[in-house]
Amino acid sequence: MSSATIKVPFGQKVAFGVGMFANQMFPAILGIFMVSLVQSFGFSGWMWSLVYFFPRVFDAITDPIMGFISDNTKSKWGRRKPYVLIGAVLMGVAFTVMWQLHSDNSLQYNFWYFFVWSVIFYLGLTFFSVPYVAMGYEMSNDFHERTNIMAVAQWIGQWAWVIAPWFWVIMDDPDLFSSQEVAIRDLAVWVAVPCAIAAMVPAIFIKSKSTLEENYEPLNTANIGGSLIKILQSFKDAFKIAEFRKICGATFLIFNAFNTVAALTYFVIVYRLFNGDAAATGIWVALFGCIGALGTTFIVIPTVTWMSKKMGKKSAFMLAQGISLIGYTMMYFLFVPGKPWLYLIALPFFSFGIGSLFTIMMSMTADVIDIDELKSGKRREGIFGAIYWWMVKVGFAIAGALSGVIIGIVGFNPELATTEQQGAVDGLHAFFCFFPAAGTIIAMLIMKSYDVTEERANEMRAELDKRKTGMV
Repeated sequence: MSSATIKVPFGQKVAFGVGMFANQMFPAILGIFMVSLVQSFGFSGWMWSLVYFFPRVFDAITDPIMGFISDNTKSKWGRRKPYVLIGAVLMGVAFTVMWQLHSDNSLQYNFWYFFVWSVIFYLGLTFFSVPYVAMGYEMSNDFHERTNIMAVAQWIGQWAWVIAPWFWVIMDDPDLFSSQEVAIRDLAVWVAVPCAIAAMVPAIFIKSKSTLEENYEPLNTANIGGSLIKILQSFKDAFKIAEFRKICGATFLIFNAFNTVAALTYFVIVYRLFNGDAAATGIWVALFGCIGALGTTFIVIPTVTWMSKKMGKKSAFMLAQGISLIGYTMMYFLFVPGKPWLYLIALPFFSFGIGSLFTIMMSMTADVIDIDELKSGKRREGIFGAIYWWMVKVGFAIAGALSGVIIGIVGFNPELATTEQQGAVDGLHAFFCFFPAAGTIIAMLIMKSYDVTEERANEMRAELDKRKTGMV
């Protein structure tokens, strides 16, 4: 067993976690604000689709390039911190500016204005998120400490999902704002400034050693321009590791099956529980997301962290996902018209699937990076982080498209009351419960053969320590 395991002070874990709040709050609020593009500024369906998908495709392309750059940066501040700081500032500025839209401007002007600034925002997100995630992977070499780091980060990050649903209520409150258009412009500032500051915290407070003397790839213009072949090779090297393929595949299935139906939450609650009467729905849509996130924060993450230490990461993953299957089934039977409070009983079980996912999977990815170092002799946290989140982001775009497919399959029409389309509403509800359950079951089958145990992880760490001290 390695004698040089790294225990991370709690303050350092919190500093990393504060960055996770920004990493989750920006996308959470973005998803809510996007509705205003159609409701307040008249974007057509194709315009909305383009500003939704293109920046994310751009993001997916730039992530691995940023991973390569971050992995090979020589700096007295380390490989990650300069980019995290630059990304934090760029995200804050771009998010504020992109939402300064006015309906008095032409539709074409607003479209291109938002399109350009959203690309800049996602560039800032790439600058921040790729090195930020890699920073977390390299904070410790200890099997359980890696889980502790990710648990603290996810606990803090979950507060974004507790807060974000209430923006549905705030931005349409006539006592606070004269219109949704005004609300979006003002709230963008109130979101961007504290989130940008939160994103800076890891760059300022997390300790990092100088990399000036490291033997990295040179980052001149020619080398970066020709780095795509090296990046593709890194992709191939990463996917040659069976355990990493399993982590990516399982995450893709669980996260994106969940997000496919998450977009349907509003319709399921309004039309299943309130017969299509949006006014009568009150705060129940906001409560669904808020209570679910609170359950993740105070029940799921602490429980999964404890389970991981007691039974190992794989067993904790299997048990957590099994609990979520109970929750999906309960949600089918507890969505009773006129009794919205019943679904609250299922939410703690329901939340175990998505709520436990990144705590365990990000910790597992840090273990897998040790396998890569044994094979390649390189520490490539940036590349592995970029690939992992590339899978998530591409899948998220696919999930958005699948949501529309499901609406089409069941024949749901938001302009009709439930009584006029009971079959469509029932179909929507069934997809809402059982589509993520199907993704979870397949993911569990994939992870059944995952075999990076604590014993194997410690053996790898010991071998790497021997190499570094010249014993081998």
